Amino acid sequence: MTRDSNHFAEIADFAAHEPDLRQTRHHLHANPELSFEEHQTAAFVAERLQDWGYEVTRNVGGLGVVGRLHHGSGTRSIAIRADMDALPIDEATGAPYASRSPGKMHACGHDGHTAMLLGAAEYLARTRHFDGTVNLIFQPAEEAGAGSGAQKMIADGLFERFPCDAIFGLHNHPGAPEGAFLMRSGPLMAASDTVRILIKGRGGHASRPHLTIDPIVAVANLVMSLQTIVSRNVNPTETAVITVGTIHGGTASNVIPDQAEISLSVRSFSPEVRETLERRIKALAISIAEAHGAVAEIEYEKGYPVVVNSEAETAFATDVVRELVGEDKVSLCSLIPGSEDFAYFLEHRPGCFLRLGNGENSAILHSPRYDFNDKNLTVGAALWARLAERYLAAR
Repeated sequence: MTRDSNHFAEIADFAAHEPDLRQTRHHLHANPELSFEEHQTAAFVAERLQDWGYEVTRNVGGLGVVGRLHHGSGTRSIAIRADMDALPIDEATGAPYASRSPGKMHACGHDGHTAMLLGAAEYLARTRHFDGTVNLIFQPAEEAGAGSGAQKMIADGLFERFPCDAIFGLHNHPGAPEGAFLMRSGPLMAASDTVRILIKGRGGHASRPHLTIDPIVAVANLVMSLQTIVSRNVNPTETAVITVGTIHGGTASNVIPDQAEISLSVRSFSPEVRETLERRIKALAISIAEAHGAVAEIEYEKGYPVVVNSEAETAFATDVVRELVGEDKVSLCSLIPGSEDFAYFLEHRPGCFLRLGNGENSAILHSPRYDFNDKNLTVGAALWARLAERYLAAR
C-alpha cells in the first residue's frame, strides 16, 4: 500500500475494520482466562500475528506472545504492550457476548487492550509505513500480583531477545469521557504492598481477662494507630494509603483467643515514602504487641513498584495523542492509587503508560458490571499504529 510520507494513521483509517475489531473483542470477552491460564488467548493472538507476517515467539515468560515486524533500514525499535488475563469474577453485564466461563470475567478491559493492539498489528503489517522494528508484546498475568507476567517475561530475557528503545502501554479509565486520553509524566500509578500481621497472645475465659494476653485488644489498638502513619509520618505534599482490609480473631464471644490477625494494603508513589510506610508499620506492630505482652509476626510482601513515565517518551506520546484526537480530548491524569505491573517494564526501558477514557458512566474496574467500551477500539488501534509510525518515521 502506497502512502503519503507525511500521512500517519488516523481513526478514520480503521472505520472499515471496526466490525472486525468488535468481533475480536467480543470473542475474547466471551472466553476469559485467568492469570497463567491464557492458553487459548495466546494461541488466538499468535495465529493472527503469524497470518499477518509477523515473526512470532510464543511462551515468553510462560504464555507471553511477542510479534516482531521489521521494515526498511532503520535501526530504531519500539515496543507496545497489551495485557491478556481476566479476573475471578462472575459477570453481571447481561451482554450477548458475556463470559461463557462461570467465575471468570474480563472485568478490567484486557480484552479491549488486546483487541486494540491486534487492530494496530494488522494495520502496520498491511501498510508498512515505518522504518525500523515494531515489537508487540501480549502479556499474561497482569493481575497475578507477585511473580506477575511482566516479571516473568523480563526474567525470560524479553528486552535482550526483543530489543527496544522505548516501551508504551495503555489502560482504559472508567469515569473519563470515551475517546479522551489522560497523560502524566513521572509517577502515575502507585506501588502496592501487602502486609499480614499476626498478634500472638494467650487465650482464656472471657470472664478472666487478667489471666490472658488478649490479642483482640492489641489488634484493635494497632488498627487505630496505623491510621496515624499517613497523617503524621508522611509529608503532607506526598500521597500514601494504608488500608486495613481484614481482621480475623476468635470464634466465640466468651473466649479470648490465642491470636488475631490483620492484613493491610499499602500504596505509595515514591521509594522514600514506601520505605517510611514499611518502617513505621513494622515498628508500630512490634511495639504495640509488646505493650500488651504479646508478640507480633509480620509478613511484608512487596508488590508492584510505582509506574514512572519518562519525560521524553511521555511528551512524545502526548503529541501523538493530540494529533490523533485533538487538544480538547487530552488532559492531565491525576495520581492513581491502583497499581500496574507495567511498572517493571519502565524500570528497564524508558516509556509511557497512558489512560484512555472508558466513558463517564462506565462501571468501575473489577466490577461484575464492567464492560470495555467498543467505541474505543478504533481509537486505541489508531493510537498504537500512529505512535509506531511516528516513532519509527524515516529520518
